[in-house]
This record gives sequence, C-alpha cells and structure tokens, in this order.
Amino acid sequence: MPAKHHATNVSVGRPDMQAFVGSLVGHGSSKGVFVTTSSFSTTAVEFVRHLSQRVILIDGTALADLMIEHGVGVRVSRAVEIKKIDLDFFDPG
Repeated sequence: MPAKHHATNVSVGRPDMQAFVGSLVGHGSSKGVFVTTSSFSTTAVEFVRHLSQRVILIDGTALADLMIEHGVGVRVSRAVEIKKIDLDFFDPG
C-alpha cells in the first residue's frame, strides 16, 4: 500500500491520481481507496470518474465524518439531552 505525505492545505492533483492508478494496475488491483486529510483538485476528481478501475476518494472532511460516525479517534465533549412533554402524565383518565 503506497503512502505519500503532502504539505498542509495542498490539494491532491491529477498527477497523484495517475500515479495511484498506475500502482493499482501494477499490483493487479481493480479497486482502490485514496485518503487525504486535505482535498482533491477538480482535475483529480474528474480523472477518477472515467476510469475502468474503481477509485474511492476520501478527503479530510469525509474522513472526519467517518471517524465521528464510527467512533474512531474521537470522544464525546458534550452530550445534549432533548426532552419532550409526557402527555400520559397529564391525562386525567
């Protein structure tokens, strides 16, 4: 599994996508997931749309959402309690 470090706030571009897809082909894979804490350029996103290989792109926002959804690397900082009226309490019968 190849990995590469990008400078902060630099979007992942088409050349990185091409290198990634080349690595997939070289390993005989038809699917891949590219994860970045940054974002993907428009040209990178367009490039993977037209491939025969299935490439899933997960940017920083999607990664954070997945972490929260699955409770990975996160903790509860505040819980919110929502109350509603118990109508049975007020029922005279």
